Amino acid sequence: MKKAIRVLLVFIVLGSSVANAQNFVRGTNVISAGIGIGSAIGSYTHSSQSPGFSIQYERGVWDVPGPGVISLGGYLGIKSYRYKHNNYTENWNYTVIGIRGAYHYNDLKRFNNKFLDKLDVYGGVMVSFNILNYTNDYPSNYPYNNDYNSAPGASLFVGGRYFITNNFAVYSELGYGVSILNIGVSLKF
Repeated sequence: MKKAIRVLLVFIVLGSSVANAQNFVRGTNVISAGIGIGSAIGSYTHSSQSPGFSIQYERGVWDVPGPGVISLGGYLGIKSYRYKHNNYTENWNYTVIGIRGAYHYNDLKRFNNKFLDKLDVYGGVMVSFNILNYTNDYPSNYPYNNDYNSAPGASLFVGGRYFITNNFAVYSELGYGVSILNIGVSLKF
């Protein structure tokens, strides 16, 4: 926990020391870390689950009419489930590795609103590979098929970042990864 607080403080200090425009433009780099709730993976019965944890990176690569910018980047997320029964325990540990592309809408400044000036709204698509590590401690005579596999995935997402400083933001995102709803912090550089 102390390490997480230190990392957050470094993000805040670095974020407040560098000045850039709020718009997400070509060449902008953002790294985000988040925690999430809900999930579309692991839809089986479970008695406990961890929150989803994710980290993502994106870079603005193409200016497009609209006005906006297309970004490309990567995603890494983890989530675990546990089912505890009288005679055995099952564990599903997911790691999601993905490539994301997003469209960032850059025309909110035309509304001349201080809140909207600090907002980066986006939507996109991700292709991923969902790596599953399944374990159990079934009794040796238990007749159960535990045929769980890793699988490719695809998803849509929408989100927004609110910049507290020129380079430090909080974000919220809806979509599929390890969680359906993610919240977290972002650092733009």
